[in-house]
Amino acid sequence: MNLVPQVATAEITDAELDSVSGGQAGVGPAANPGLGVHAEAGNIGVTAGLGASVSPEGLAAAGALAVTQY
Repeated sequence: MNLVPQVATAEITDAELDSVSGGQAGVGPAANPGLGVHAEAGNIGVTAGLGASVSPEGLAAAGALAVTQY
């Protein structure tokens, strides 16, 4: 007996996807400055980054921090 759930899927065009997801942005100029740093000490690595994006549609900012043990 197969106990894996089954999900019905359907094909969707790019135009239909754009109408569902809010469309595509990209009108006019955009600026995307960013800053990142990576450091390692022994078996630990730390990576951090900040980024921002400015366009006629608005402002977006993001930050990330990752710690890795090797």
